[in-house]
Amino acid sequence: MRLLLTLLLLGCLTACSLTPSLQPSPASASVPASFPVVAEAPAVALPASALGWRTMFGDPRLQRLIELALANNHDLRLATLNVQAVQAQANIQRAARLPALGLEATRTRERGLNSDRDGRASHEVSQQSGMNVALSAFELDLFGRLRALSDAALARYLASEQGRDAVQITLIGAVAEAYFAQRLADEQLKLAECNLADWQHSLELARLLKQAEQNSSLDVAQAEEQVALAEADLEARRRALAQAGNALQLLVGRELPGDLPSALPLERQPVVARLPAGLPADLLLTRPDLRQAEQMLVAANADIGAARAAFFPQISLTGSFGYASSSLSGLFDPARQVWRFAPQISQPLFQGGRLRAELRLAELRKSEAVIQYERAIQTAFYEVADALAGTATYDRQIYAQLRAVMAAERRLELSDLRYRAGFDGRLELLDAQRQLQAARQALLELRRAEIANRVVLYKALGGGLHGHDGPEIAATAVAR
Repeated sequence: MRLLLTLLLLGCLTACSLTPSLQPSPASASVPASFPVVAEAPAVALPASALGWRTMFGDPRLQRLIELALANNHDLRLATLNVQAVQAQANIQRAARLPALGLEATRTRERGLNSDRDGRASHEVSQQSGMNVALSAFELDLFGRLRALSDAALARYLASEQGRDAVQITLIGAVAEAYFAQRLADEQLKLAECNLADWQHSLELARLLKQAEQNSSLDVAQAEEQVALAEADLEARRRALAQAGNALQLLVGRELPGDLPSALPLERQPVVARLPAGLPADLLLTRPDLRQAEQMLVAANADIGAARAAFFPQISLTGSFGYASSSLSGLFDPARQVWRFAPQISQPLFQGGRLRAELRLAELRKSEAVIQYERAIQTAFYEVADALAGTATYDRQIYAQLRAVMAAERRLELSDLRYRAGFDGRLELLDAQRQLQAARQALLELRRAEIANRVVLYKALGGGLHGHDGPEIAATAVAR
């Protein structure tokens, strides 16, 4: 028994590791040390990872939709279940490193046939009772195979947690983008209704002028054409609004309730415009998808250690200690103690190249994990860089487009006056009306694109994990 305990202690304390050391990925050298576009002074002091989505998105209706999505979205629920499943797998693998003890109690009763010296047969009934503690095939992890498998399972569990966080960030951004797309479709529908009303008024005026013989049938035909086009555009806007609502409902995961707060127009959306970008290296701490890729790299590296250890002998122990007696009354008599100790060692001799192939496969998967990690870092850098470029240019573009709308409105007023005075023909008036409508539509789309760019920057910087601001999160990131 003392020998058994000694071997167990050696197996737990003297295990060596064949897992290669994981060198830092060279991915940080494949991106610049700073972002190419430096935005203006940020509107908030907290980094995006510590900025709650309630602060980022101030529209009460959008906040309510995000709450519903976090509670009902199927992708997020699947990601949460995946975390729990991988955690269970990690616990199973960790349990393999510990001895499995079992209490066994037996009682047998047997009738046998005996013969005496004269050859006469007789029947005897014998019974046996036993109670023992058994250790079943406990592997001494002398070469770190079980430890490597446990480390790989733990890393995959941590990766699944980060994956779940990445799904939440993506979901919040998708809900916000779908909501703003719905707002755009709603405002475009209202603009299309106004345009149709204007064209219908223009048609009535053209018909009155035709009756007064102050214009020709060509003017009436042109006005009728514009009304038909406006009606077609109105139906397209209604379809776009319905589809935007369907997309939003799919993300939320349930039917939208009827008691949602009133929506705010795009022009007055309280979305934080400028966020502190920090340095590219900060993304390694703030983006869950990058931490997920890093943990997957750790798991792939641990798999190499397990594949290497498979080439070495495997030592397993089986033993038991207890009591055995023919009667229950004397079962626990010290004289009835029994023990059994059966160590086993196995050394692979010929596997047809399987072990080498498994090691090669583990090495290749680590190389894939390195490439995926590097690609994730590069993708994160360029997502932030593109969003910062948008932040630096959208305000000026919107201001220029707003001036274009004001100029188109002034042009329409002058063209209408000249048309009524008979200085210009109807074609000039129609062109002025079309230019104004196009300028207004472009302004709406531009405002929506600018808000979407804010959402993209928020996601790219790792924002969306928390509902409320967390200064302690920022302090933790700085301390690291």
